[in-house]
Amino acid sequence: MNVAVVLFTSDLRLHDNPVLRSALRDADRVVPLFVRDEAVHRAGFDAPNRLAFLADCLAGLDAGLRKRGGRLVLRTGTVAGEVRRLVEETGARAVHMAAGVSGYAGRREEELRTALADTGCELRLHDAVVTALAPGRVVPSGKDHFAVFTPYFRRWEAVGVRGTLGAPRTVRLPDTTLASDGLPARADVEDVSPGLADGGEEAGRKLMKAWLDGDMGDYADGHDDLAGDATSRLSPHLHFGTVSPAELVERAREKGGPGADAFVRQLAWRDFHHQVLAARHDASWSDYRPRGDRWRSDEDEITAWKTGHTGYPVVDAAMRQLAHEGWMHNRGRLLAASFLAKTLYVDWRVGARHFLGLLVDGDIANNQLNWQWVAGTGTDTRPNRLLNPVAQAKRYDPHGDYVRRWVPELAEVKGAAVHEPWKIKDELDYPEPVVDLGEARARFERARGLD
Repeated sequence: MNVAVVLFTSDLRLHDNPVLRSALRDADRVVPLFVRDEAVHRAGFDAPNRLAFLADCLAGLDAGLRKRGGRLVLRTGTVAGEVRRLVEETGARAVHMAAGVSGYAGRREEELRTALADTGCELRLHDAVVTALAPGRVVPSGKDHFAVFTPYFRRWEAVGVRGTLGAPRTVRLPDTTLASDGLPARADVEDVSPGLADGGEEAGRKLMKAWLDGDMGDYADGHDDLAGDATSRLSPHLHFGTVSPAELVERAREKGGPGADAFVRQLAWRDFHHQVLAARHDASWSDYRPRGDRWRSDEDEITAWKTGHTGYPVVDAAMRQLAHEGWMHNRGRLLAASFLAKTLYVDWRVGARHFLGLLVDGDIANNQLNWQWVAGTGTDTRPNRLLNPVAQAKRYDPHGDYVRRWVPELAEVKGAAVHEPWKIKDELDYPEPVVDLGEARARFERARGLD
């Protein structure tokens, strides 16, 4: 009997999963496996919001497999050690898994190869599972990755994404009795954001359908509208792989129109960051393009930023949304990040670490490289742009509804006046600005040698 192991990582789905479909095609029996990796815990990457969402995802994956005659085997330990143990128990000839892009993923793959070297079992990696287009699929002449998005996007569009796959009808396990840990439960995770969304493939596919059939049509015009919240909210499902990026691209293009085009472009941005990280693993914590910054470190200002008490309402609203939902509107992320890294001139790594502690979609490629883009140490072709939080708020929250939703101290302030509470004569239970914007700009320009 030919047995294969499917090692689920960031692809916790049955629909459009090339890893699973390849194993089912090549083997008589398949063991679906997920390993709760001790290395992830040691690195502090198992933040409560992601653990809770992961619990939903694993429960949903197990339920889907059981409907098809299989089940999920859950183990805890090192990935290499647990995979080898399962291979020895089942006599598996192949282990299938999605290729990753981070330094951690690279080390995991090497450890797996080493662990399987004398077992007669082959490690088979599958591309274009976590991303729509595999990193390295398109590269500029003489280089290993694109450093600028626009030329990357032109090539990305020209190549196109692979076709999508349906969910399997049956998954047959080996006859061997296989030990498995109990599934984790969201309710057992402490310190979860109260407004955290539900995880799992079923929730992801419902959200995807509602998005494609509904608000995506208005995405080109409304994606920056903070109060309108006209974004897909699919980023957590993309991070955990409960929704396929390739399927999203294909289905969005089938719908067509400016909204679909704008949404597909954002999916390409995600692939862009993944191909940068695949080529430059150190960009997760080191400046991609060093600027010689001598960052400030005012703990009171950093605390005010983290807790949403900077005195700039749109920044505070974004940070409070993050704390409550474990998620933040993309425009809010840009404004909050720019405020910390450029207005306060604090090391982007401080902000990236805080975001990773709360974001349910906290992804090394997208989180770190977006922070670097905002800080001007990444791939932005205008590295010294500085976003004015008041001007941005008036543009993207013109009536102040987003701010009033998240900053209750200002709930009674009408209209756009909510963005400049320091001009209001009435006494408000809201902090004064932690910094003057003009002084902050001058300080940043001096630091970057622009004065």
